[in-house]
Amino acid sequence: MKTSLSLLTRNVRTILAASAALSVMAVSPALAQEEQKAEAPEDVEQIAVVGTRAAPRSVGESAVPIDIISDEAFKNQGSTDMVSMMQTVVPSFNVNDQPINDASTLVRPANLRGMASDHTLVLVNGKRRHRSAVITFLGGGLSDGAQGPDISVIPAFALKQVEVLRDGAAAQYGSDAIAGVVNFVLKEDDSGGVVEARYGSYYEGDGDMVQVSGNVGMPLTEDGFINLTAEYRTADPTSRSVQRDDAAGLVAAGNSFVADPAQIWGNPEIKDDIKLFANLGLQLTDHSEAYLFGNYAEREVEGGFYFRNPHTRGGVYDGGTDDDGTPLLLVGDLDGLDNGVECPTVRITDGNVLDDADYGLIADNSTAVGANCFAFNEILPGGFTPKFGGTVTDMSLVFGTRGELANEVSYDISANLGQNEVDFAINNTVNPSLGPDTPFSFKPGKYIQSEQTFDFGLTKPFDVGLYEPLFVATGYQYRHETYESIAGDPASYEIGPLALQGFGIGSNGFPGLAANSQGEVSRHNHALYLDVEAYVTESLMLAGALRYEDFSDFGDTTKGKIAFRWQAMESIAFRGAYSTGFKAPTLGQSNVRNVTTAFGTDGKLIDRATLPPTDPVSQLKGGEQLTPEESESLSFGMVADFDNGLFLTVDYYHIEVTDRLSTASGIKLTEEDIETLVEQGVRDASSFSEISFFTNDFDTTTEGVDVVANYAMDMLGGNTKFSLAYNWTSTTVDEASDNISAERIRMLEDNLPAVRYSATANHTNGDWRFLARVNYFGSIYEDHLDSGLPINNVGSELTLDLEVGYDFTDEFTFIVGAKNALDEYPDRNVDWDNEIAGSAYPTTSPIGINGGFYYLRGIYTF
Repeated sequence: MKTSLSLLTRNVRTILAASAALSVMAVSPALAQEEQKAEAPEDVEQIAVVGTRAAPRSVGESAVPIDIISDEAFKNQGSTDMVSMMQTVVPSFNVNDQPINDASTLVRPANLRGMASDHTLVLVNGKRRHRSAVITFLGGGLSDGAQGPDISVIPAFALKQVEVLRDGAAAQYGSDAIAGVVNFVLKEDDSGGVVEARYGSYYEGDGDMVQVSGNVGMPLTEDGFINLTAEYRTADPTSRSVQRDDAAGLVAAGNSFVADPAQIWGNPEIKDDIKLFANLGLQLTDHSEAYLFGNYAEREVEGGFYFRNPHTRGGVYDGGTDDDGTPLLLVGDLDGLDNGVECPTVRITDGNVLDDADYGLIADNSTAVGANCFAFNEILPGGFTPKFGGTVTDMSLVFGTRGELANEVSYDISANLGQNEVDFAINNTVNPSLGPDTPFSFKPGKYIQSEQTFDFGLTKPFDVGLYEPLFVATGYQYRHETYESIAGDPASYEIGPLALQGFGIGSNGFPGLAANSQGEVSRHNHALYLDVEAYVTESLMLAGALRYEDFSDFGDTTKGKIAFRWQAMESIAFRGAYSTGFKAPTLGQSNVRNVTTAFGTDGKLIDRATLPPTDPVSQLKGGEQLTPEESESLSFGMVADFDNGLFLTVDYYHIEVTDRLSTASGIKLTEEDIETLVEQGVRDASSFSEISFFTNDFDTTTEGVDVVANYAMDMLGGNTKFSLAYNWTSTTVDEASDNISAERIRMLEDNLPAVRYSATANHTNGDWRFLARVNYFGSIYEDHLDSGLPINNVGSELTLDLEVGYDFTDEFTFIVGAKNALDEYPDRNVDWDNEIAGSAYPTTSPIGINGGFYYLRGIYTF
């Protein structure tokens, strides 16, 4: 599939014409109808299409909990990326910073209702959104190994509203909807527009951010619209680091080449972040329309990595020990061992090997010994800290037609194309096996996730003698997906001449994907579904759903759901649902090969290889063919809509998931294991210390309560809207195999705050607007750096967001605001702040590690 934006633009007219032709053929029986139904006006902030295939219902009338987030709710906050915006407005949606976490730096994993990031199904205009190509190999415990969609490519200015279904919905929408569904609804305006310029910076004077956004609506003939959105953003990196003990020791011993700090903890640098979205619609007849929407996004990110100590980094500097246990420097013999000039043994006897006499012999390249004997201290005397990142490219195109036939049968036919590509990059590092000939920048390879989906749905009401007609929806979905791995540049995986002398192979920190490991895997699945819904009496609504799916790689499954809503009294209703669900293992989880750098349980950096679970070495360590996750979900709640304007929902949920997918905790390799890998053709296996693989090795129970309240009143000469969003979540690991460490189990159970809430007041008075939001995050546990270094109590925190806006004219508004206005930080990391990696704060803190952020916004509306 071609991936250029020009392909999308060239085909817009063709696709609209094809959709129009298909719609005209489909609705021809309806053209003879003389009756036309008047369209009822809808409150776009109260009506949702997600959660039911009947007529759209209000939040209060739904049998399951749904949050409707207006476009204004996204505008009235300091966050600029969609993931952080969602956390601000949805109580059970959690995300934290990923300052040094491999691919998670590029696509941050987010968690709804305490589940992994790929347990939430994402829709745009009701159509399934494709996954990201990024697999979060290090996802902070809960999302380790997750492969979910990248919602950060969606610009806020493109949205009319966002609908969050907080209930298991796999029986309605298919795989991945265990935690719920998020539906991004695009604007449909055919006139007017808005442009915003925004600048922000952290109180500490770093992380400067500049963003320009725009949206415009235009007519498409007299019966259609074109709505276009563009956004461009850049952001500087931040640093919340202290000098590591080992780096400080090197400096104290006289090594003046060590940076201070040697390792950076903070936000990555966003060099370019471009987002484009288009939404088109065309009324074909009184009863049919064609639609088309799609996006193109490209984001280049560069973040920090772990410091390579010039004495102890294995495969680069560490030469083991002598018989007396004295550390040795790794020295390469360029003309080969036992051949020509012999290299001296360099012992590390103090804090700075650079002043050692034996090191001086190899560092003097004017001598035969110096010219032949090489250590990386000669070119990187202070060690080095790689910079890791890459470019994420995302695009999609959805087109189709929908309408109503003469017999009250409504239809929706669509095709959906989506692709996400991540092109990794690592700089300021080396391929140690190449010795002095190594480059310092590498392209370790690409991963591409492609999906094509065809949907055909029918709906019809039947009068069966109930209070309202029985609404029946049925349909078919076909989805084909491909996961492709593309090799990196040869230097990123090349096995150089020093490999046999103990030097590491490949770009250190993130070795490139070798040419013999690249490839493409694909699968397809068919789905059939049936939904029914009706008010059996004036006060009781019942609904049910059944879905059958057949995957080409692991077989079929059938899931179901039942739900009710009972209007107990005029202002109070009760609702509940029970459903079974599933999540199919992704192609990436089943087939990916990757090497990443992580901290081992001994506090030292190791290279951990992630292999397919069916790889012979994985199977030796317990790996098996992956199977789908299975879930049972129960929810029960209350909706109250009082005459005084107070709207309140309280919902309890209980989710049991068996055979959950994740990466196994690091498993140490023996010499025999390494020999087996080499025999299989994995020639760089000598660089691996541990392996991991995806596994169905644990079961969990998650329960929680969501409370949402809204109230508006006149006060202080203006109008004030109050809102409260509260969440309590608890997860218990019921059963786990030995492949899941005790530290991982505790991260699964305690790394997200048990209690989260936000209380917002938004006051408008003439040309002025004032907003205040209090955010509370409960305490968490952190396994610092995923290496068995416990921080048992990262304390609870309160933060305050403030914003003031003034309308200078009807068209121009200026806003000043601050996120975390009181400059709160998490509890300082006093246990492992400089002993291991120099992180001043717990890296997974829910309030982040950067402190307060102020911003200025200018908005012009036309």
